Amino acid sequence: MAVDEPTERELRVMPWWLVLVGLLAAVALGWLVLDLLLTEADRASQPDTRATLRIDAIRTGLTVVAGTGGGLALLLAARRQWIAERAQRHQESVAARDQAHRDRVQAHAEVVAEAAQRHQDRQSGAVEHDAAERRLTELYTRAVELLGNDSAAVRLGGLHALERLGQDNPGQRPTIAAVLCAYLRMPAPDGEPRETEVRRSAQRVLTRHLRADDAAHWPELRLDLAGAALVDFDAAGCTLVDANFTDAVFTGATTFAGATARGRLLLGAATFGDMVFEEFLAEGEVMLDGVRVGGEANFNGAAFVGGLSCRRASFAGPASFSRAHFGHSTSFDATRFEDVVTFTESGFDGALSMEHTEFGGSAAFESAHFTNMALFRWTVFGAEALFDRARFVDAANFGRARFHSMVSFRDTQFSRPPQVEQARAVADPGHRWPADTTVQRLDDEWLLLVDR
Repeated sequence: MAVDEPTERELRVMPWWLVLVGLLAAVALGWLVLDLLLTEADRASQPDTRATLRIDAIRTGLTVVAGTGGGLALLLAARRQWIAERAQRHQESVAARDQAHRDRVQAHAEVVAEAAQRHQDRQSGAVEHDAAERRLTELYTRAVELLGNDSAAVRLGGLHALERLGQDNPGQRPTIAAVLCAYLRMPAPDGEPRETEVRRSAQRVLTRHLRADDAAHWPELRLDLAGAALVDFDAAGCTLVDANFTDAVFTGATTFAGATARGRLLLGAATFGDMVFEEFLAEGEVMLDGVRVGGEANFNGAAFVGGLSCRRASFAGPASFSRAHFGHSTSFDATRFEDVVTFTESGFDGALSMEHTEFGGSAAFESAHFTNMALFRWTVFGAEALFDRARFVDAANFGRARFHSMVSFRDTQFSRPPQVEQARAVADPGHRWPADTTVQRLDDEWLLLVDR
């Protein structure tokens, strides 16, 4: 904010007549004094005295005239000094204003130059950005064209071109992942080994960039492989964010061992050969409703923190959930395990529901821990049902269950008596029922369990 300078009174030039008037006034004053003194001298009676007084009078008059003139001279000298000082101040003020003006002009020039430079930089940046975007679009378009080529070798080149493009341009990674997922979702020609190799390469490109401990990690990628045909899919150690594999067909060995799922993991109605989820960590909900597993299923040491839904699923081979942790509600309702299944040393922090579940082979829940309610109503155990050393902290309900072989609850702990109303078991001397369980014989083959 500018500060107003104090205004100076306008300097006026002294007229020449004023100096003349001053001189005349000095002469008149001297003359008046001389006249008065001479008049007094003439009154002296002695001639000598009169002469002396007249001489003194003349001297005094001249002195008055000289003094008055000297005073006027001093006044004129003081005025000249004041004028000189004022002129000096004026020059300094003018110089300061000139310097301030020059500074303002210089600052304005610098601002204009800086704005012009910024504008030029923006234009240059825009030109460079447009050039880079055009080049990126050309590379992307060319890679996608290669991916659609009839030759498998050319398609492989397109895959690697897309991968290299994503590695150099992080902003393009979600789009490239979406393109690769769309390629895998497209129907594959039957019995075409070269196309199978291309698809394996596409899978490897995706999973290679989903491993957080790898320098080539692409964070926050979301996979949409619903309905895709995947061969020997290897997501071991990967970090999956809201991945969708609904209705996917996994052939060969599929592994998610040591992987981490953030958000929801959708595998509903998917088909598997062998599946490995060993040491798998699911922070969100995992959906396995309707899955079909033709081979072995390994969930040993897995942790389902956000819950597991595995309703109406089918496991044709052995299934193992040993040491698995279920942190939220878990459901295996209407699921069929055709072979051996084990939940040994597993922990269920949330409610467990296995209603209408069928176990074709032995079912082992030895040393399992059930913190919340456990429902085994209408569950069919086709072979041994082993609950030895298991612990039920909340209610356990086996109402209307069917035990087609030996049942063992040896050293099992119940916080309250389990509900077994209308459960049935084949007559077998090896049964080890919970304490105070009421067992009635229906016929030669079946036993009936009732609640007290």
